[in-house]
Amino acid sequence: MKTDELSITEYSNFLATYIKAAGNVEMIEELEICLHEFIRFVQDIPMEKFDYCYEEGKWTIKEIIQHIIDTERIFSYRALRISRNDKTPLAGFEQNDYVENTNANNRGLQGLLTEMAIVRQSTLALFKSFSEEQLKRTGIASNADVSVRAIGFVIIGHQQHHQNIFKERYL
Repeated sequence: MKTDELSITEYSNFLATYIKAAGNVEMIEELEICLHEFIRFVQDIPMEKFDYCYEEGKWTIKEIIQHIIDTERIFSYRALRISRNDKTPLAGFEQNDYVENTNANNRGLQGLLTEMAIVRQSTLALFKSFSEEQLKRTGIASNADVSVRAIGFVIIGHQQHHQNIFKERYL
């Protein structure tokens, strides 16, 4: 399944940014590929940049990596709930509160990347387990309709969005 197969009714305007950032890719394949590309990209960043903020109040690269990990966990949980036909509206989350309550800046880069790879493997196993029917199911998350398959593309696009920010503002 590719992003161009999604209907605009399967995700909110807010999530459209991430869907677009994912590009027209095959979801399962790209979930695998983009992880490896991201890890290679991050490993080429000079070590002195990992604790750098381009502006006061902005996150460090380590904090952004932790944010990507936390967000993927949350979105995978949403996909699981919606795929199982759970009709309970799922609350949003305040990303700044999450970042403020991590220990990312005191962690080593390898530990962060290892955690990211483990989370992605879990995400991959989950999305590979979904039937076509489950992928098309929709639910409410952050007060908006979203499909399970749109969530998969959001995970890809969210990672790509932050990789682009690294290139534009940190390097």
